[in-house]
Amino acid sequence: MSLALVHSRALLGLEARPVCVEVHLANGLPSFTLVGLAETEVKEARERVRSAIQNAGLEFPGNKRITVNLAPADLPKDSGRFDLPIALGILAASGQIDAKKLEGYEFAGELSLGGDLRPVRGALAMSLALASADADHIPRLVLPETSAQEAGLVPGATIYQAQHLLDVVRQFLPGDVPPEPADGWRRVEAVRPALPGAYADMADVKGQAGARRALEIAAAGGHSVLMMGAPGSGKSMLAQRFAGLLPPMTTDEALESAAVASLGGRFSIDQWAIRPTCSPHHTASAVALVGGGSPPRPGEISLAHRGVLFLDELPEFPRAALEALREPLESGRITISRAAQRAEFPARFQLVAAMNPCPCGYLGSGLRACRCSPDQVSRYQGKLSGPLLDRIDLHVEVGALAANELVNAPAGEASAAIRQRVIEARERAQTRQRSTNQALEGQAIDEQCRLDEAAAKFLNTAAARLGWSGRSIHRCLKVARTIADLAGASTVQLHHVAEAVQYRRALKAAH
Repeated sequence: MSLALVHSRALLGLEARPVCVEVHLANGLPSFTLVGLAETEVKEARERVRSAIQNAGLEFPGNKRITVNLAPADLPKDSGRFDLPIALGILAASGQIDAKKLEGYEFAGELSLGGDLRPVRGALAMSLALASADADHIPRLVLPETSAQEAGLVPGATIYQAQHLLDVVRQFLPGDVPPEPADGWRRVEAVRPALPGAYADMADVKGQAGARRALEIAAAGGHSVLMMGAPGSGKSMLAQRFAGLLPPMTTDEALESAAVASLGGRFSIDQWAIRPTCSPHHTASAVALVGGGSPPRPGEISLAHRGVLFLDELPEFPRAALEALREPLESGRITISRAAQRAEFPARFQLVAAMNPCPCGYLGSGLRACRCSPDQVSRYQGKLSGPLLDRIDLHVEVGALAANELVNAPAGEASAAIRQRVIEARERAQTRQRSTNQALEGQAIDEQCRLDEAAAKFLNTAAARLGWSGRSIHRCLKVARTIADLAGASTVQLHHVAEAVQYRRALKAAH
């Protein structure tokens, strides 16, 4: 009888939990049993592993009773990531490779029937888990080529890539002889790609000074934005350029964003340190937006982590999907609870939403007459709940340009110039309070957004007339603080508050 242990990782949310793959060979009726709370795709590894070992020219112990246990038994396991460690465990238990040499390594990879290694989801999450482990000897991670390139972005991680099962087997042959050379085996160097000019430029947008100003304020303070205007006024064009106004990502932010994208199977090495812009269609369900399923997968709000979530045609989204945004807009995280498990994903995104003012889209337009009745307008705008609108910091109207204005208007200010002002404003906020203005809470709002008597009186009057909640007042204060930072002012003054008040009146004005 023989026993071999091979180490791997299972994904639970953004966590990569350690898994020990135990392989036992015994005499008896030939069988291949896989246990340990494995999903269907994991159980199908039996056929993939059998074919891969045989087609690689190795011996599959088909005359033995093979038992594979994925421990711990109460941790759900999914996907084909355990194919490689299962195959290595069988080869080690049968004496074809040295089981002791496998110590200090962790493996993950899906096998083709011919033995080729295919990429797996969550490679960055696995690498981050290893790099953050409090251990004297951090395990080395062996992955398929594409996954290894992702995992190699984590500083301090030791990553090896392999293209075929034989590339791995040659490194762990019995005896003291050096490993046989393998074309597909090499250590991955932590080289990050150069950043391309990945964002569309705001210079493409002509006119729309008010909307451009609102987006600059939103970028500087981390605020959410709702743009309302007629069809063709440029709302989508503005939103697609918003990510280019944000400061460059730090290494930690880039790793967080890339880890979530890797978990969702969307990460590409070319997108390293580029802020994502996720634009789900308005038919998206609540699960598509916030995440879910079994095992839980990240939704669009998590895939937009450290980037932009653009919701076009906002009132057309299902009510349940929009209401699900309320918690992550406040906390920056989303918790998905199921009967068997619970997963938490980061969701610190900037919301940029767009909508028409009415069903036909031309309410208040100077170019075409609106054909909607007041009741239709009220029902359309009423699809957005008050609590959700309360959590959107800036409401801005985007007016349609006439043909002569569009043709004769000069090019707009470039994103680079706006981004520089945004960076300077954020640096002022970080120096003062070590966070963006949008993240201010409780007493910190009173301390950092203190008003003089004239500004306080103006805000109180505006709040009373517009029927604002306490949350609306606090969000207006935080926007005013951002406007002051953009102006380089140390205190929030009356004209900063007056401008901030204007950004919460778009829907009121439309009525």
